[in-house]
Amino acid sequence: MQSVLFLCRGNSCRSQMAEGWLRHLASDRFRPSSAGSAPRPLHPLAVQVMQEAGVDISHHQPKSVVSLLGGFYPVVINVCDRTEIGCPIFPGVCHREEWKIPDPASRSGTEEEQLAVFRSTRDAIRACVEKLIAHYEPRLGAH
Repeated sequence: MQSVLFLCRGNSCRSQMAEGWLRHLASDRFRPSSAGSAPRPLHPLAVQVMQEAGVDISHHQPKSVVSLLGGFYPVVINVCDRTEIGCPIFPGVCHREEWKIPDPASRSGTEEEQLAVFRSTRDAIRACVEKLIAHYEPRLGAH
């Protein structure tokens, strides 16, 4: 099984969604984890929109990237967008990707407007996770 670590600043939305999607779509082939440089509580709208898609992340707990130092993560994906300060960097990585997904929690508006942003983020992350799975599929099948 391939270990994959998703990183973002707060570990409250994007990285949790990515972990949830990978676990939901390919838990038999990947061991996903997520963490942040400044963990915050799991965002309720992230939980809600993932639940709408049939993925339960309500049991996820935000973690500090510091708590994972010493672990081996050959694939590390930073989901922060380019403008964010404090996005973590994880040492000793074999493969790193930057998905540059804007933080849906930073958007304001009505509840419906915020839900629309979270749904769009959820769907963008799913598409990225599906590409990740497809990229590693031939390699995992060869073993």
